[in-house]
Amino acid sequence: MSQLFTSLKNDDTTVFSQAFKLKFSDCVGVDWRTLGRWLNIEENYLDMIDKDNSKSGEKAYSMLTKWLQMNCNPTLDELKTALKEMKRMDLVRMVDEFTNTANSPEIPSGFSANKDLLRMSAELKQYYLKYYGKISELQPLLKPPANVDLMNKFVDLCIVDAAKPQMDAVFSVEQKEFLEKQMHYTPIPYSELFMNEKSVILVSGIAGIGKTWLLRKCLLDWSNDLIWKNVELVFYLECRRINQYENIFSINDLLSVFYKDIISNLNISITTALFLIDGLDEFKYFNELSNPNLKCKYPIVNVLAEIQNYKHLVAGRVYAIDQYQSIYKDHSDMLTIQIMGFNKNGIANYVENHVIEEKKGIVNATLKESPIAKAMASVPFYLSSMCKIISDSKEISTISFLTMTDLYANIFLYFLQKHIIKNNEMIYQIMENDSNKTYILNICKIAYELFLVNKIIFSKEELQTFIGDFDKNEYFFGFIERIETNLGCYYQFAHLTIMEFCASVYAYNCLSSDEIMTNEKLKSCLSMICGLSNASQNSLLKFLVNLNPSKSPYKKFIQFIMNLFKNPSIKSNEKSIFLYSILDRLCKSIKDDHNFNFFYECFYESQSSFTDEIKSIVDEQNKQWFGWKILIDDGKTSYATSCDNYFVNYYIKSGRKLQWLRVNKNILSDEEKNLLIRCSTNVRVVWISRPINIEGWKPKDKIEELWISISFYIITKKDFEENFLPWINLCEKLNLSLHIYIDFFKDICEWIRCSNIKKFKIWYRGKYFRNLDELTL
Repeated sequence: MSQLFTSLKNDDTTVFSQAFKLKFSDCVGVDWRTLGRWLNIEENYLDMIDKDNSKSGEKAYSMLTKWLQMNCNPTLDELKTALKEMKRMDLVRMVDEFTNTANSPEIPSGFSANKDLLRMSAELKQYYLKYYGKISELQPLLKPPANVDLMNKFVDLCIVDAAKPQMDAVFSVEQKEFLEKQMHYTPIPYSELFMNEKSVILVSGIAGIGKTWLLRKCLLDWSNDLIWKNVELVFYLECRRINQYENIFSINDLLSVFYKDIISNLNISITTALFLIDGLDEFKYFNELSNPNLKCKYPIVNVLAEIQNYKHLVAGRVYAIDQYQSIYKDHSDMLTIQIMGFNKNGIANYVENHVIEEKKGIVNATLKESPIAKAMASVPFYLSSMCKIISDSKEISTISFLTMTDLYANIFLYFLQKHIIKNNEMIYQIMENDSNKTYILNICKIAYELFLVNKIIFSKEELQTFIGDFDKNEYFFGFIERIETNLGCYYQFAHLTIMEFCASVYAYNCLSSDEIMTNEKLKSCLSMICGLSNASQNSLLKFLVNLNPSKSPYKKFIQFIMNLFKNPSIKSNEKSIFLYSILDRLCKSIKDDHNFNFFYECFYESQSSFTDEIKSIVDEQNKQWFGWKILIDDGKTSYATSCDNYFVNYYIKSGRKLQWLRVNKNILSDEEKNLLIRCSTNVRVVWISRPINIEGWKPKDKIEELWISISFYIITKKDFEENFLPWINLCEKLNLSLHIYIDFFKDICEWIRCSNIKKFKIWYRGKYFRNLDELTL
């Protein structure tokens, strides 16, 4: 060993330093096995190391020792090459800095530097414990400051399916994906995520779901030495604040701005640091950051890109994280998670602790009876808003949040009433004032213009292109935040979900249905625009649909005059004609099951009945070969089921027959059972792909064709008789696919022989049976 030592260059002797091996092993952490492979250590040795040691630092130390023993001339260049292959440039820099420090005549030991790091680490922890125990920044729309005690509230996290990135997704697209994911995500314990260290963690979630709360809990847990024990320094950076410093050139300079009272003479490259980046979607130059090929003149983009070489956790809206993760194609040590918000216990605890006693009953009833309230209650933003609205309202019913548009309208007008107008007037009194209508329309115009270009951060100059006298309208601030910096001011909506609602309000009040339907950017707003046509006098929506006196509402409908001539029996008000025009064009664009669902959603949001106009739409669709369809499967959300139920109830009551019903789910909710039962009363084709049995109910009405596809299910004779025989007895044509191990085929044949079936096709054990003679074989 001594001969080997003397044969090395001075820099290479660093690899034999006990201090280096200890320090380096802690920093490698869970990547020790990957590094071992790159250093050509055989897998059986790595397995032995894994078995003999419990902690990742100890495993890394044993692996490094093994590498030194098995090589006659190990060098730092070999080690750094392996680290570069792993894309751990932070460790490459650490090796270089450690070597320079060890060989420097001015610093005989690393004691002084280590002492300074310990001081900075301790001060950072004290700072986070003191200032981040509560979230005290503006929580728009009445979510009060709250203790960041997320251990029991935000445990329902799930791995994001990165197979379908939403590269150009905006607001309601995210919301739809969120509701679908609620149906089948797998919770991951908080401790499992953050006790096992990853070099990159990407955290996504819809607006208001609690991403900031989660990141701040991580800060507190690190400060209490509960997680990231091998990390010396953790830095929390908010993109909305980083936007103020677009001309900063280095990470050290950026940290000097935000942590100037704590860090001094810090060389970030020789530390084990972790960065928490919050609000990625709010970064002004997000497109340049997530697309390295794009050039940007502002150096802050390069600074954030450099942070990717260190351990880091980035949080942002779903669409932003989906786009951002594309730059990590070859990164093996990355975890991507999505926050799903409160679990059931979290919702119950919130209601118990934040709602006055006499209002808890109506809150709980609303969360139980309203599919919208139930679906969105897991999002802290919506739950806190609904609880506040119900608590402060003298008269409110469980149907106040009947539709998604209702929910947004209630939140918007409540915030206007309590935090903008502030004079204790009732909503109807506020909306009798023309200046208030003008104010709302201007806010909605700003939201609309920004929504079209998917712009979240904007300047005063950009605002003035929408509203010329913006300086005279300080009371815009509330819905819009003004962020002051040394370089000037910039602006953003206080909450992005409200931005989409405002854009929808503007489109409804100021655009024709032609303009709406031909603008692809407004597609995500269509259901909400239809929702604004709700004619109910018991809904607050009526105060948001007549905001533009300068534009005659009749102009919207000139485009529809020709349709009136074609169908003179149609006599209706302006709202219903406007709705008809949108639904008609939407119906004509139906090409697959997804389009059906979107039509049902728009119809549900409108809360329309089957008017003459709607009947003409559905009848035109029935002339097509595909007719109207309903699908019940595992991916269907409770909200989507409510939309289907609403359409089907009117459709069946009108005496019309569904083209087909398909059921690909065996455990049904009460709402899904009601949907199935209602559809079965008047449907041509039923397709069942799993065994289903609704206790106490049997189908009664004739169906033209029945498909039973259960070739993947082995069921008993009793189950078949209970689940499928009632359907078989009602159909004229049968298509049946059976599992090869079903052993009661003769019984099925006898049931068919005794039924009224006129035509059938059975697939069983590799053979088709099409007539009674074949069944006897």
